[in-house]
Amino acid sequence: MPETTEESELHNGHQPQAEPEPEPESKAESQPESKTEPGPENKPEEALKVEPVVTGADPNTKEEDKESSIQSNDAAKPSSTDQNARPQLRKDEGNRTFTMRELLTEFKSDEEEAGSPYSRESTQRQSNQNSAAMELVSSVTGADEEGQSRQRVLVYAAKRYAAALEKNPEDYDALYNWALVLQESADNVSPDSTSPSKDDLLEEACKKYNDATRLCPTLHDAFYNWAIAISDRAKMRGRTKEAEELWEQATKNYEKAVQLNWNSPQALNNWGLALQELSAIVSAREKQKIVKTAISKFRAAIRLQFDFHRAIYNLGTVLYALAEDSVQTGTTNPKEMSSNELYSQSAIYIAAAHALKPNYSVYSSALKLVHSMLPLPHLKDGYLTAPPVGNTFPPHSDWKRTEFFLNQEALQQVIKVEQKQVSRSLSGRIMDAGNTDKKAIRVYIPDIISVSASADLTLPPGAGLCINTTSGQVFLVADSWESLDGWLDALRLVYTIYARRKTDVLAGIIAT
Repeated sequence: MPETTEESELHNGHQPQAEPEPEPESKAESQPESKTEPGPENKPEEALKVEPVVTGADPNTKEEDKESSIQSNDAAKPSSTDQNARPQLRKDEGNRTFTMRELLTEFKSDEEEAGSPYSRESTQRQSNQNSAAMELVSSVTGADEEGQSRQRVLVYAAKRYAAALEKNPEDYDALYNWALVLQESADNVSPDSTSPSKDDLLEEACKKYNDATRLCPTLHDAFYNWAIAISDRAKMRGRTKEAEELWEQATKNYEKAVQLNWNSPQALNNWGLALQELSAIVSAREKQKIVKTAISKFRAAIRLQFDFHRAIYNLGTVLYALAEDSVQTGTTNPKEMSSNELYSQSAIYIAAAHALKPNYSVYSSALKLVHSMLPLPHLKDGYLTAPPVGNTFPPHSDWKRTEFFLNQEALQQVIKVEQKQVSRSLSGRIMDAGNTDKKAIRVYIPDIISVSASADLTLPPGAGLCINTTSGQVFLVADSWESLDGWLDALRLVYTIYARRKTDVLAGIIAT
């Protein structure tokens, strides 16, 4: 079920088009798989343990009277002349043990009343829920012939899951798969259909997901797809209080999905999108905190999958929105990035997304709007504190804060040459006699093995950066941890673009 990314308004009034959200993890196929019946380990115990309840027990009964024994049929017969009457306990019998006949008679009676390991009330309730959901799925008509064919398959699948739940109301696999059927059916509703509505199907799907996760709290796919269904319902409600509540619920379900399956960039990306949507509804006081949380989720998704272009693009849009807010409110915090830095950082992510997917019109349109915000002819520039060339760990006093730039080829230190002594050669050319052998740090992109934050105690105070290359390690220090995040992401993105053989596309973007 596709999700759409949040569209961040740009300052000239245009908006980047929405980028489709990745498909739900468990909905990659055109129809939900019919899962096999759950194994014995997933089924509740069906054997009923019958224990007689004895009332009127005498607390002073002697210990020998409490010993368990099976009496003969003759000894168990009551003095009543009615031989077929069920045995009754007399008040003075205390904790009398039951005969085998009495136990079997009691068990048979209970079995006839119960009929199954599940109560009649539970079974009836499940049957009513099945009927309501079946009616919704069966009444969906696809918009075209392909949609109609697809819906017939979904109806058939729904019948199978309904039958499985009739047998076992606690079959969470059947509940989960039926929720997928309802969610897929919602996508199959024709645009002009009013009964059933897409919202009705999604609401019923949410109920199934709720039941499935209640029975199996570790079902991370259910939490993930449940959050998508809630998000779709929230989008139908605009910027209302009800939508705000739904977005909050969606973020909680994405959070639960990530807790259960941390290695899911899709869940992190969708979590960031839900937070971005929520930030557009809440008060201004809450907005900035929610936006920063969304940024952290997009970054986490990218660091799990460096070429995840959707998350890269979404991070660019949310940074742009943050820059816009900063300009509109006119507030500046010296400890945080300025609006110009945010604009530039936003352009880097959008440019990287376009380089990875140059045929996506959404990325192309957004790049046209932010292209001028790049530090052309470079992708990124800024200041880093660096040691002298050739001396990895000199005294802190020898480290100097200098300018660096990053393009498709390398990370390059900028050394400003001061012409202290100028002489004219025999040929008449002017030569720098004092700085011709000045060297600068240069890290070529193909030589990079890894980049990471560094907490090495030998580094000067600040946010340490370690670049591991084929020729050794290069250590630098960023001005702040937030600035370090930007350098780490930029280096990883440029290397990923190189590894995907899209360097020429990036070179074309930053060429003047």
